[in-house]
Amino acid sequence: MDFDKVIQKRQSTRAFSSKKASWKDMVHAVEAVRQGPWADNTCSCKCLIIEESNTIAKLAQLADQSWIADATGMIIVCNKEGMLEKMHGERGRIYARQQAGAAINTILLKLTDLGLQSCWVGSYDDEKIRKLLDVPGDITIEALIPVGYATTGYKNKQKPRKKPLETMLNWEKWGESSRPALWREDKRRPQPEGFGY
Repeated sequence: MDFDKVIQKRQSTRAFSSKKASWKDMVHAVEAVRQGPWADNTCSCKCLIIEESNTIAKLAQLADQSWIADATGMIIVCNKEGMLEKMHGERGRIYARQQAGAAINTILLKLTDLGLQSCWVGSYDDEKIRKLLDVPGDITIEALIPVGYATTGYKNKQKPRKKPLETMLNWEKWGESSRPALWREDKRRPQPEGFGY
């Protein structure tokens, strides 16, 4: 699938059908993460793949979000921050968190590319999940990603509108929302959709 189409198609799905997600597709999503850039080529991220429906139901309870129980798969993104802290001190913790965010987004996009739906879940009881899944104390649980196929009605739901691109941009200095005239490119060149000078 074209990369721009993958980005546009991705949405947070919270209603899954009973059609089972393939474990192979979940492994492909984790493999996409492995190909990403890492500080000192050291990947601090680890992933847990869950297929057991009873475990997914328990995770739904521990996240206090009942819809998660309908997912037929789950990828839990974890992080071993200490690996990079040993190499870079406190800055290593920042690198580890950056890597985790990049890993989560890569998984979401790869799942979309494979025709699956998912959602980034960041609210849950860390300690109870750690106990349920035997996650060691030096591992941070970064996100739960329920995986599956959306229910038919959910597929037709309109994706929420995002704020215009210019609300995200600053030029040369913080707070400068307009690109200086000196740096403007030829107006004949195509510009990103929704972008205005």
